[in-house]
Amino acid sequence: MSAFSVTLPSGATWTPTFVASLDEEKCIGCGRCFKVCPRGVLELVGLNDEGERIRVDLDDDDDEEYEKKVMTIAHQELCIGCTACSRICPKKCYSHAPAQA
Repeated sequence: MSAFSVTLPSGATWTPTFVASLDEEKCIGCGRCFKVCPRGVLELVGLNDEGERIRVDLDDDDDEEYEKKVMTIAHQELCIGCTACSRICPKKCYSHAPAQA
């Protein structure tokens, strides 16, 4: 198997990299990546003191039920390989990989 790549009009080869994983231990739940993702790949969730995931209501400011908020990869199949999420992440939580053709 080889990595999926595209030949650009200039003749150069480009290999897009798609979101592969997110380090939830490093994530601070700032939401910057969520705001820049053009495809709805990410979702913010809350973690309670037992580590259970709780859906975060973005319109509600009640943070008392969460121990911490983290970003998750909710729809990996929608990623277009723009890497905007990793470029804006202040904690460098993301890893990307090429798709296998």
